[in-house]
Amino acid sequence: MNTHLLPSRAAPAADDINGPDEVPETEDENAEAAQPPCVLVFNASDPSGAGGLSGDALTIGSVGAHMLGVVTGAYSRDTTQIFDHFAFDEEHVGEQARTILEDVSAQIIKVGFVGSPDNLGRIAAIVSDYAEVPVVAYMPHLAWWEDDAIEAYLDAFQELLLPQTTVLVGNHSTLWRWLLPDWAGERPPSARDIARAAGEHGVAYTLVTGIVRPDPFLENVLASPQAVLFTEKYERLEAIFTGAGETLSAALAALLATGTDLVAAAAEALAYMDRCLDEGFRPGMGHVLPDRMFWAQPDPEDEGETAGGDTSADFALPPHETRH
Repeated sequence: MNTHLLPSRAAPAADDINGPDEVPETEDENAEAAQPPCVLVFNASDPSGAGGLSGDALTIGSVGAHMLGVVTGAYSRDTTQIFDHFAFDEEHVGEQARTILEDVSAQIIKVGFVGSPDNLGRIAAIVSDYAEVPVVAYMPHLAWWEDDAIEAYLDAFQELLLPQTTVLVGNHSTLWRWLLPDWAGERPPSARDIARAAGEHGVAYTLVTGIVRPDPFLENVLASPQAVLFTEKYERLEAIFTGAGETLSAALAALLATGTDLVAAAAEALAYMDRCLDEGFRPGMGHVLPDRMFWAQPDPEDEGETAGGDTSADFALPPHETRH
């Protein structure tokens, strides 16, 4: 599957090309090539910054893309737990998305938590209208929600959005309980088992995170229904984090938008998430949050040199193909 298909653009009328006030076509193309790619994101507002649109914006910008954010609702939460969520009306969600898509071409669509089956239905209709744009969908842990609401949301997601999802991202235990609720094997399902279950609903690729291993490592696996494509282990960290999955899925979406190959994008997104967690910080009394802008922090060695000598600040961004 080509994960980098772009939406088509209407050609200008013949008598509009290179008119007296027009920029030459080659200059237009060069200017467009220099712009960051765009990621359309459906997600909620998160006042903690652990996830939601604010976390997506930091991640996507850090990787080198531009976020087109569609607000689907708002969390009531702190850095420890989610207390409630207030979903927007599906008409307002749809109006936000269609308005910006009529003006700006998105290279990737990312779907986070959108709060209601009605919103999922409206988003699925929009995704269907832009079928050439790949979709990265993230399924978070929903244990904070009421059981009836969880069941209705997962059923709608499975029926409406999974058939249009290019890459599904989620924690091993979350995807297991959702996609393989009747699993009766002596061992937990593998990432390939989960990818096959997702594939039955139309998902091309699944990135399964947080697979617990006997050693002090967690394994993350990118798989299709036919094969394991990539696997990487990271050492377990002692702290309790919030926002790791949001960071990973947003980084993956942004890297795919830049044209990175799927396997390379998964590897780089995982490495980026791991570094964000390594540099994590605790802004409140709860969990540690990923530092999505770790690369912008001053190097301690450079700070030492500055303290003893030149006091001028260096605000230069690091060289990059992807921002981090």
